[in-house]
Amino acid sequence: MTTTASTTQTTHLPLPHRRFGKTGERVPLLGLGTAPGGTGLGDDEAIRLFNRAIDLGVTYVDTAPLYGRAQKQLGEIVPTRREEIFLVSKALTEDGAEAQRIVEDSLRDLKTDYLDLVFVHSVGSHDVEKILSPTGSLAALRTAKQQGLIRHIGVSAHNNPWKVLRVLEESDIDVLMIALNFADHFTYGFDGDVLSKAREKDVAVAAMKVYGGATDMKYEQPIASAVQTGGFTDYERALRYALGLPGVGTAVVGVFSEEELEQNVEWIRRYQPLTVEEEENLLDQGRQIAEQWGPHFGPVNDSE
Repeated sequence: MTTTASTTQTTHLPLPHRRFGKTGERVPLLGLGTAPGGTGLGDDEAIRLFNRAIDLGVTYVDTAPLYGRAQKQLGEIVPTRREEIFLVSKALTEDGAEAQRIVEDSLRDLKTDYLDLVFVHSVGSHDVEKILSPTGSLAALRTAKQQGLIRHIGVSAHNNPWKVLRVLEESDIDVLMIALNFADHFTYGFDGDVLSKAREKDVAVAAMKVYGGATDMKYEQPIASAVQTGGFTDYERALRYALGLPGVGTAVVGVFSEEELEQNVEWIRRYQPLTVEEEENLLDQGRQIAEQWGPHFGPVNDSE
């Protein structure tokens, strides 16, 4: 990515914010994904990048124990900047006792006494019955919320949208984080029934994988996103597509460098919804990319 000349002229302006569903929060349209920093950068470099993001108004900060050293890196920032950020982590488990342990470990690593939001991580890869059970991970997050350790709870998902619908129908959650891009619209279709149900229940939505995710889901080095492997390079239009979907509050993007960060910030500052013609053209390209990718995040419906 290249940084446009206008980037340095507008970085002093506040980022646009949106209402974040029933949470009552307002969040910036761009969220910081910390997986690249935690798995692909040295600690000092990652800390500088994370601090720079917050300085630019990217105050929705998304992390997870799975992201290498990201939580420990953030732990060097959080104590002095806690009131500036909306801090998000995840628990990759179906089991309630394990979820409780993960939350406690995350609080220690991040050096904070509460998290603004915790997701059950990647529900598409788990047994949704166990997640929803009285001893499951969602119940544990709900208990942690009652204890004041977590302010909001939710689930994230890359695949198996039917599992997210089950959670929305059978559990009271605050936020979804789901894969939303113009190509996976044709494969997973999270922007169909899942978004509709979320809007009906006023569940906030964070979009992820807006550029298709890292190729092969590897974040150890700065490589082209999945959409670029399909010959597509109009990242800004891909971002505009995700942010234009009904109910989406923020798009979480992982970056490896300050240049990438500032380019995404610039796109957010000048964000405008796609025109009908732009969207039709983009979806035509998305259909072709989806045929190349197939179900690259995993099964669409593993219950069949």
